[in-house]
Amino acid sequence: MKRLCTVGLVLLLAGCGITRKAEVSSVDVNSGVVRLDYGQPLFQTSYDDAYVTSGTATRECQAMGYSTAQAYGQPIETCSVISGSLCLNKTVTIQYQCHGYAPAPAVTTSAYY
Repeated sequence: MKRLCTVGLVLLLAGCGITRKAEVSSVDVNSGVVRLDYGQPLFQTSYDDAYVTSGTATRECQAMGYSTAQAYGQPIETCSVISGSLCLNKTVTIQYQCHGYAPAPAVTTSAYY
């Protein structure tokens, strides 16, 4: 009976989808690449909100002088917590390529100090 409850709990948790907020993990100004990460625990299905993630990447690109960000490639999963041969937590990395040129805002000087 205990084994049946354990299996039921694992199957229940495996079916859950949790939205994670991806945080900026690295920025490469020279190549215009922004990488964002979020964690995915064992027995959970995690995913990112593409709209929010794209907005975060676009803000980082604009801070570097580009105008937009576009996702490229597939998400990269890396095991971040290992216990024996079992991966307890994965880090999922999403990559964005910065595009376009965002001109700096015009600086106005006042004749009155």
